[in-house]
Amino acid sequence: MLYPISHWRRRAGALLSHALLLTAFAAAPAAGAVADGVEEVTDYLRGLNSLQADFRQITIPADGGAALEATGTFYLLRPNRFLWEYEDPSTQRIVADGKRVYMHDTELNQVTHRSQKQILDGTPAQLLASREPPEKYFDISNLERDDRRTWAELIPKTQDTDVVKLQIGFVDGELDTLLMEDRFGQLTRFIFTDVDRNPQLQYSMFRFERPAGADFLQVD
Repeated sequence: MLYPISHWRRRAGALLSHALLLTAFAAAPAAGAVADGVEEVTDYLRGLNSLQADFRQITIPADGGAALEATGTFYLLRPNRFLWEYEDPSTQRIVADGKRVYMHDTELNQVTHRSQKQILDGTPAQLLASREPPEKYFDISNLERDDRRTWAELIPKTQDTDVVKLQIGFVDGELDTLLMEDRFGQLTRFIFTDVDRNPQLQYSMFRFERPAGADFLQVD
């Protein structure tokens, strides 16, 4: 599971971001043939070995408060290894080494970690990192929206997950947007730019080294 980073900085234009994100979760009325988002998901994951992209993350709290925003870089090495490097408004690293997920808050110099399998069910990380067919974990259907993206909606099959649904948008066959709604009513949008498919990434990038002097907390 991906969690919002700590110590968010409130941004100007938060209400506008809130409105845009809520609108993004409502499918547009049908107007002709629906683009095949299901096929886009399958095609994109087929042959995907690694990924690198910059991201912008916008999170809407369940209480309808101001949007929280962060930026950083995402790295993926299949199977089951990924790294989210948050750069702004504060630095944080989320590393999955194939067995455990480590969350390092550099400001607090604190690391929490837990079993990767327990927290990834139904998440975007599971969708992208697993080599299993996506339909093993999700019910997938097409969405139509009045924008330039091809959309699919994914509902986790497992009940033991905080994620209610995912929506994924592609532009010209490239990953562009991921939307996530959790069972607490929180909405999160990831917008990807400078996407590099199948770059050469080293396994050492996804090996977490315990920082000197850090609090190290196991939560399972």
